[in-house]
Amino acid sequence: MAMLDWNTYRSQVVAGVGEFAKLSPDTVKGYGTLGGAGAKTGHLDAKTRELIALAVAISLRCDGCITVHAAEAKKLGATEGELAEALGVAVSINAGAALVFSVRAHDAFKAA
Repeated sequence: MAMLDWNTYRSQVVAGVGEFAKLSPDTVKGYGTLGGAGAKTGHLDAKTRELIALAVAISLRCDGCITVHAAEAKKLGATEGELAEALGVAVSINAGAALVFSVRAHDAFKAA
């Protein structure tokens, strides 16, 4: 059983972005330009970029990003194994960030 109806949610997110684009077209156009910039370099394939986007989405806790990039990664042929590996990187990076900030908090505590 799914935690959320991701297909409906994705449609809602896309529709919401479309509505926002009417209010601020340059913002959404700029976002689209940023999103497409990486594809122009040709260093990574589209599936790899989507898996990276998913790992970043986990780190940012962005459900909208998760639903869009999960669907795109699957469409591009990403496997559950590849997804698990990418998400494992996200878990590791988030744990690493918590560790680094723990060191900072300890330093602040000692300085107080």
